[in-house]
Amino acid sequence: MLGKRGILRRHHGDETLEEGSFLDLGAMGFEEEAGLAGARSVVRLAEIVRFDDLHEATKLVYQGDIVFLDYTSIANDQVAVRRMSIDLKNVAKDVGGDVCGVSKNLLIVTPHGIRVDRQKIRPEFGSR
Repeated sequence: MLGKRGILRRHHGDETLEEGSFLDLGAMGFEEEAGLAGARSVVRLAEIVRFDDLHEATKLVYQGDIVFLDYTSIANDQVAVRRMSIDLKNVAKDVGGDVCGVSKNLLIVTPHGIRVDRQKIRPEFGSR
């Protein structure tokens, strides 16, 4: 049998886990977890299904959150993508943040003081 120490003891008392059994970490709650309320800034993921959804996502940036935008649903509508791009650039300029494409249909918009480094970190082979 495996004895529990630290975090497991706080949430499951003195019970022990049988060897080979599993613990559902998703069901565990932590006293230190106060939800999103205690954070200065939150990273959020917003799905843009139609251009009008952009308004709700940009409100989060004005509140100081970092927002990833998945615009797969409107990616084929060039007019909507162009309008979205212009609006996001204006939002980034308004808040003093940044906007950048992360992958094919994913953008990131950041609030004041947070910039996106556009260079990928690549492993250096043979440098040992």
